[in-house]
Amino acid sequence: MIAYLLKRLLLFIPTVIVVSLIAFALSKIAPGDPVELRNTASNTPVAASPMQAERMYRETAHSMGLDKPAFYFALSSAAYPKELYQVLRRDHRQTLRKLIGRYGNWPAVQAWHQSIQRVEEVTLKLPSMSQYAIARPVRELYTLSNEAAIRARLDTLSAVVARDSVVQVLAGAEVAHLVEQYAYMTTHPTRHKLYWPALYWYGLDNQYHRWFAGLWKGDWGTSYRDGRPVARKIAEALRWTLLLNLIAVALSFGLSIPIGVWSAQRAGSRSERGVSILLFALYSLPVFWVATLLQVFFTTPEYGMDWFPTTGLSELPRSAPWHQRLLDQAAHLTLPVLCLTYGSLAFISRQMRGSMMQALLQDYVRTARAKGLPEGKVVWRHAFRNALFPIITLISSVFPAVLAGSVVIEVIFGIPGMGKLTVESIFARDWPVVFAMLMLGALLTTAGFWIADLLYAWADPRVRYQRRG
Repeated sequence: MIAYLLKRLLLFIPTVIVVSLIAFALSKIAPGDPVELRNTASNTPVAASPMQAERMYRETAHSMGLDKPAFYFALSSAAYPKELYQVLRRDHRQTLRKLIGRYGNWPAVQAWHQSIQRVEEVTLKLPSMSQYAIARPVRELYTLSNEAAIRARLDTLSAVVARDSVVQVLAGAEVAHLVEQYAYMTTHPTRHKLYWPALYWYGLDNQYHRWFAGLWKGDWGTSYRDGRPVARKIAEALRWTLLLNLIAVALSFGLSIPIGVWSAQRAGSRSERGVSILLFALYSLPVFWVATLLQVFFTTPEYGMDWFPTTGLSELPRSAPWHQRLLDQAAHLTLPVLCLTYGSLAFISRQMRGSMMQALLQDYVRTARAKGLPEGKVVWRHAFRNALFPIITLISSVFPAVLAGSVVIEVIFGIPGMGKLTVESIFARDWPVVFAMLMLGALLTTAGFWIADLLYAWADPRVRYQRRG
């Protein structure tokens, strides 16, 4: 048994690694610059000059580990340099990639980028009026790769130099060098390098290794939104999601299994058909519609049924007696639990009904009845255990569902759980929280499958022996 479980556990390790690679890759292509998102969310003071802004940007990138290579290695063409990751600004780096992909000459592309930086530095020495005329087209050159757009900005700079004597004295030489550097880059391409493969090795000091190792240590990064540790934010939301969903899951399975067994015993009867119609009617009701109706009719005094709190959770202080806080939290969670429970009754009970009906037709059940055993023992001791396989499969899906929570229910009822946190993080582009929850969901899904295998082996020992063979 232990060897079987260990073998199943080892099979999930590659799955976790693959999911982590997918999550990390998605985090790298997620919209927005991580450094800018962090600085915006943390209300970082506006830099007094572009040089100070660049210094602040590098400090933030270093604190986030973004000044390291993304992965252990990189496979690309020889035209792309090994050190391209050292260009920290994402939009600048993407522009350089496009220019390399067009011309293939990295030294010329790098010289063009450095020439833009020198012109920007000289611009800071100009008077305010002259600086205003030249600063914007210079900044735009960092993110332009279209030839027509670049030439238009260069023509603008040349026109400013020609008509402004101050700009001509202080920045004329650098602007002329910039124009020459662009001409050299476009007339000296080395596109053949784009067809040469290159493998660059970076070692363990990379962003993915730091992120993946941090997951196992409990260091899931820092939220862009408020600068708090991601693990703490998830732990606070997970408390309410677990409380809400575990109650709902316990009620769903606790009610559905007996209903399914009862329906299998009375299949085709009038009472069984009536219960089935009622359950399917509940299953067909949209949860957002039911949740809204419950809020309208049972939480507002206008309809005379102000029985439950409207939204949110208990507002009683911790100093209040425990039984008062328990009753208050129960009042806040009753309607959300009801919404999460009613829809699953039909599905789970029908799964149990079908499986139980097949089990009751087996030879060992007929044998047990022939021995004169009471019907209750025949059903619950002999048939029930062998009818659990569909329910075990459903139980394996409970773990990620319990973690993820219900976005609709938590948003409608104002419960600060995982579902609500996910929605808020996506809209705020708080990607460390989003992808940490993605990895946590993957881990719990894997754990659910492993536990399902354990329950399969418990329900029917033939499973582990067949798979061992």
